Formats: sequence, C-alpha cells, structure tokens
Amino acid sequence: MQANKIFAVLTVLLLVGVLGYGVNQAFVEKPVTLQGQIEAREYNISSKVAGRIEQVFVRKGDDVTKGDILFAIDSPELNAKLMQAEGGRDAAKAMLQQADNGARSQEVMAAKDQWHKAKAATELMEKTYQRVENLFSDGVVARQKRDEAYTQWQAAKFTEQAAKAMYNMAQEGARAETKAAAAGNARMAEGAVKEVHAVLADSQMRAPKTAEVSEVLLQAGELVPSGFPVVSLIDMSDAWATFQVREDQLSHFNKGDKISVYLPALKQDVECEVQFISVMGDFATWRATESGHDFDMRTFDVELRPLTQVDNLRVGMSAIIRL
Repeated sequence: MQANKIFAVLTVLLLVGVLGYGVNQAFVEKPVTLQGQIEAREYNISSKVAGRIEQVFVRKGDDVTKGDILFAIDSPELNAKLMQAEGGRDAAKAMLQQADNGARSQEVMAAKDQWHKAKAATELMEKTYQRVENLFSDGVVARQKRDEAYTQWQAAKFTEQAAKAMYNMAQEGARAETKAAAAGNARMAEGAVKEVHAVLADSQMRAPKTAEVSEVLLQAGELVPSGFPVVSLIDMSDAWATFQVREDQLSHFNKGDKISVYLPALKQDVECEVQFISVMGDFATWRATESGHDFDMRTFDVELRPLTQVDNLRVGMSAIIRL
C-alpha cells in the first residue's frame, strides 16, 4: 500500500515536471534559421560593332586575366568606312598643305611675267600718247586720235595694276581664313578616322576584369547585333551572400554588423559584414494571415560580404544564418 502511494506521488511529480517543461518551452523564443545563397559580380561582354563573329578565344570555365582577348568580330562594312575616312583625311591634309604652301613657283613666275608684260604695255601706251599729244598740239591729228591714245594708256595702266595684284597674291599664298578653314577640315577628317578606329578596337573585345568565363552565348560564324552579349564573366573575388529577411527579423541586421554565415557546401563558418539593406517589391510581402501579425510584413534584401577571401566559393551555394 505504501509503495502504491509513493508510485502515485512520483507519477504526479513526473507529470507536473513534464507539463512545466512544456509550458516553459512554449514561451521560450526558438532560434530562427535563415537561408540565403551566394551571388557574385557578373559582366556581360558585348561589342558596339555589328558583324559576324570571327573567333571566340575562350570556353566556359576558363580563367581570364584583365586585357585577354575574348572574341573578335569581322565587319567588312566598318573596314570600308575606315577606307573612306582615311581617304577624306588624306584629301583634307592635301588641301591644308596647299593652303600653307601657297601657289606653286611656276604659278608665281607666270604671274610675274604677266605683270611685266602689262607694265611694258603701259610704258608703250604712255609713249604713244605723248607722241600723239605732240602731234595734236601741232594740229597734225584730230582730238579723237589723241583721246583714243589716252584711253589706251589708262587701260594699260589698269591692266598693269591687276597683273601686279595677281602677282602679289600668288606670292602671299592663301588668306588666313582659308588656311584656318583648311586646318579645321583636316582636324575633322582626322577625328572621323579616329572614330572608326575606336569602333574597330571594339571588334576585338578584351576582358575588363580578372575573372572566370561563366557563359559563351555565341560561337564563330554567327551574326551578332550591336550591344548583344557574347561572353559572360563572373568575378568570384567580388562575391556576397544575399538573404530575404522578414521585417520583424530586420532588427538583427544593421549596416556594418559582423555576422557569422555558415556555408554547408564548404562546411565552414565565414565572418561577413552587412553592407546593403533594401526593401523588396510588393510581391515579396508576407501577408498577415501567414505571418501571424495583424498587418502585412515587408521583406528586405540583405547582402553580407565576406571579410576575407573564401577559397572554392561558388555562385548558388547555400548560406545559413541562425538568429
């Protein structure tokens, strides 16, 4: 009888203990596990040149160094434009040189000879007029003859002046304004050539960063439009862990906080720093019926960057935080 009483008491005590433990567990805040994933900076390499891919020098998974050639594009139309631009430049340079050099020596000599010829004719007309004037004074010739001789003399003087002006102009060369215009045209033509060269340089695309080839979208022989990505690079040295955090859990994350992130694939904890927090769109809102709150909960995108380089880190790896 005594044993039954003791057993009953122990049973009651056990039940009370289990009940108390259950009540205590019900009010103890359970740890929250957040799962995110690893992301990294990606570069989509495209060209301003539209044409046919001549050669792709890389494959998916290749490691490339900044400056390595990734692919080359052949564009006959652009080569033709380069020939046109170079022809325009050469013509503009020739015109500038002509303006700077002035008339050729043969042209200067010919203008000088024309001036001397006109000068000789003027002197002859002057002498002729003087003879006729003397004859007119003696009453031998009519006034009409004298006036004709005078007019021929004056016309010869004007012809001489015109020839002298042409000679001076040939000596001086082009006007300053003509030289400035020729220089401007030469610079404009040179700029057109450099513009085509700049576009042609984009026909051989080089890696902008030391990274890994994540995707090759087009192969040799395929046509590529301007601005279409041909090769994608991923830079694992610029990687981070991203989490979607509900609003009521956001107090655990402040910009600059140091948080330990567990990477199951590598079986290691990585010390990270919160560097970016941004609200997500309305599509990511947690509804009150789902969250247990009497208002809708927004979701925030939180990015954490490793404080040290992590070997063998890959995009898409799971990242775990326990709050």
